[in-house]
Amino acid sequence: MDQICVDVKRPDQSKDQCTDQDKTDADNAEEKLISSNKQPWKPWKHSRLRIRDCVLCMKKAMVSLASMEWYCYALLGMLTALISFFMDLTVAKVINAHQWLYGCLKGQHLLQFLCWTLYPACLCALSTGFSHSICPSSAGSGVPEARAILLGMDMPDYLSLSNLFAKVVGMTCTLASGSTVFLGKVGPFVHLSTMVGAFMNRLHVSCRGGKQRTSKGEMLVVAAAVGVASCFGAPISGVLFSIEVMGSHYSVSNYCPCFFAAACGAITFRLLSVFSRDQETIQALFKTSYPAELPFQPFEIFLFALLGLICGFICCIYLYCHRWALRFVKTNKLISRFLATEKALYSAIVAFLLACFTFYHSAGHFIAAELTMKQLLSSLLDATSWHTISQNATGLPEPQNTFWKAWNPPDGNYFKTLGFFILTKVGRLVVACTLPLPAGYFMPVFIYGAAVGRFVGEGSAYIFSAKLLINPGGYALAGAAAFSGAVTQTLSPALLAIEMTGQCTHAVPALVATLVSNAVARAKHRPSFYDGISLIKKLPHLPSLIRACPKLASVQIKQFVIPAGEVLERDEGLTGVQKILNDNTEEEIPVVNSHDSLTLLGTVNKSQLQDFLQENKNEGLYKQLEEACAIKPVRLHLTPETTVKQAHCIMSVTGEQRLFVTEIGRLYGVLTRKEMKKIIEEMAKEV
Repeated sequence: MDQICVDVKRPDQSKDQCTDQDKTDADNAEEKLISSNKQPWKPWKHSRLRIRDCVLCMKKAMVSLASMEWYCYALLGMLTALISFFMDLTVAKVINAHQWLYGCLKGQHLLQFLCWTLYPACLCALSTGFSHSICPSSAGSGVPEARAILLGMDMPDYLSLSNLFAKVVGMTCTLASGSTVFLGKVGPFVHLSTMVGAFMNRLHVSCRGGKQRTSKGEMLVVAAAVGVASCFGAPISGVLFSIEVMGSHYSVSNYCPCFFAAACGAITFRLLSVFSRDQETIQALFKTSYPAELPFQPFEIFLFALLGLICGFICCIYLYCHRWALRFVKTNKLISRFLATEKALYSAIVAFLLACFTFYHSAGHFIAAELTMKQLLSSLLDATSWHTISQNATGLPEPQNTFWKAWNPPDGNYFKTLGFFILTKVGRLVVACTLPLPAGYFMPVFIYGAAVGRFVGEGSAYIFSAKLLINPGGYALAGAAAFSGAVTQTLSPALLAIEMTGQCTHAVPALVATLVSNAVARAKHRPSFYDGISLIKKLPHLPSLIRACPKLASVQIKQFVIPAGEVLERDEGLTGVQKILNDNTEEEIPVVNSHDSLTLLGTVNKSQLQDFLQENKNEGLYKQLEEACAIKPVRLHLTPETTVKQAHCIMSVTGEQRLFVTEIGRLYGVLTRKEMKKIIEEMAKEV
């Protein structure tokens, strides 16, 4: 029999050979594809070309109407308004769910207590944990950091998209905790708007092919105005806020873009409320109906001024306690160590303690704790005197009946409730400010001022009930403007109160009260709320530093100015120019009369010097610098006695990157924008 030899291959060997064969086939197929067509195959070529042509035509049509930056401003306002509206919608649904659950447990005090305390504690813990896990820079208000960025400081983490996402989610959870924690939205939303503005600035640069026409700071200033306008639908006060709070020096060129973007944001925010059937038409956020025939008596101007004085004194106490609490949390070893590792647990504990205090069957019975922040402000701005309601409270319509029962419990009266609310709210605000989560503090301060104004108004209505017809709601409006204006040391809250309520009849009382409260709050150079945070965080913000230490305003720049380095003579030759180009990296090089006199004549561009060298090498000529290059005169001269404040103002207004310091025409040194940043940072460390 013939021997039959069977070649049996091992499984591993066959697999390896198959794999090698597949790779060889794939390589051959790829080589054939590349050789046949060097460009990769893409589907729907004609459709893509048509879409591209349509996009280009649309871009040309849009650019013919206005430049692309104006479309970015409009898109900035609309995007910010969309975020604000859906955030408010989500917060309202969560708060309604909490109230529904609390109402279902009526009669079971223990379960109601757990529902009232654990709900905000969990939300605050979630807000802190989520925001710090995504971006630790998202905690706090964000306005002091945004101001430092506008002054030229490099803080990239505060404008990143991860910070934007963490801020939105964290702030939604914070607001959903309700009036128990009593934190607001304005500050973080201004920071959020600046993050959207930074993204829109990058979009504008990409649309222009990498050519940046406007500065990044201009878009951020516009975004700050949009942030306030998108919160309350108040564009005018939003622009005024960006002027007063965000920038130390405001450029007039930002005026029209701020109003345009703020108007787009406010209109979008109000239209979304109409489309969602929350309101029938566009109207003020907190609509009031004060009498227009005789809104206030002439004698009441003195009462409004007295209200401003009271708000100013309370503001000084509040700001002092606020700064003390922040320093205590930062310097206390036990709390600082606990915060370094267990921020979410700290937020949960503080929120739980605040909720225990505001529980209805404890102290919350006397501070109208069951009302939300929006209901609190609406009840305080009500035009009807509570003294009048107390005489006939049986036929009150809803929701006025609910508000009256909250402020006038069965075993008390509205004066005791308002007084206890005012006394305890200061401490609660100070404690809530130490929470390491995204939160704003303007709206709580605004409501607190309305409570102070309501107390003064109800007292005046009770005293002068026989002689004058006093509207306590007008005092609440003026008190809200005065106290919030004193805390921030601005006048924009007066206009914001008018825009929010649509009550122009009380413009003069609100402005009078705000001016008086600002005068008291600014006495002895006291820092504002945002200035205090900048000082504690040691943020390089020169206006805040000068308010805290007025002596810094007179510091001269001669102790900080760096030497000019290499300079050119007017009759410099080829060798000197070549040496300067090798050693110097600046685009503009100073030119002096001679090295002995150092009289500054101007500057020469580096490109001109390179052309000067090229001509001398090609033609074999040896011209002097003055003959071949145009010396550009220096527009701005500083003296060594110029203060840091003056130099900072000049750089902020003109946008100069480098200023020449001269003494009797002689070149003393150079002050760069980078050096100015270092000076301000050193001042922040000293303060």
